[in-house]
Amino acid sequence: MKYLVMVQGTQADYEGMRGKASGRAPAWNETELQAMYAYMGAISDDLSESGELVDAQGLTDPAQTRLVARGPDGKAVITDGPYSETKELMAGYWVVDCASLERVTEIAERVTRCPGPDGLTEYPVVIRRIQDDARDL
Repeated sequence: MKYLVMVQGTQADYEGMRGKASGRAPAWNETELQAMYAYMGAISDDLSESGELVDAQGLTDPAQTRLVARGPDGKAVITDGPYSETKELMAGYWVVDCASLERVTEIAERVTRCPGPDGLTEYPVVIRRIQDDARDL
């Protein structure tokens, strides 16, 4: 079964990774940043070796986001991000093909142990099964 494993973050978190602390996120130093990338890379490497990795990507910060919706008049309403009403957005993901919900939960639990600076917000890792066909509804 395929699952989407989502890591969450905010614009403040991305700014923190650039070394800009705020009341919402601590500043990362280069050592902490490299440790985080190495940790996440090791997860991807292990999933690749086990044959469970389908895809994995980090996403750019919310400031580089665009929201496209249909307005009441039926015309497109386009808004640049980030959005003040948005709390967390997907910061990165893995698509894995593994045997069970229990196995993907083990993977997500490992993701939660990613190193970072003191004061880092601990976001939950979200798991969603990818629908195979309409019968999965």
